[in-house]
Amino acid sequence: MQHFDGNLLAGALADLLSFDATGARARCNGCGTVGELATTIVFRSAAGTVARCAACGQVLLTVVEGDDRTFVNFTGTGAIEIPAR
Repeated sequence: MQHFDGNLLAGALADLLSFDATGARARCNGCGTVGELATTIVFRSAAGTVARCAACGQVLLTVVEGDDRTFVNFTGTGAIEIPAR
């Protein structure tokens, strides 16, 4: 499956969080690496979008969009640091 970088998350997360989240830094629960969401490895399919840690490949977050709602799961993310505006 073709993969993309974390910038693909910009639209879906901006709609939910009202800012561009790709500049936010996330800590991987698997290996502890901290990096901007824009640097994640992202896979997209009809089932949804999955962002994986660029260092170890662990799933950091998933986004599944339905007709009238969106599900976001941050299970593999220890923390997200959001830059001040």
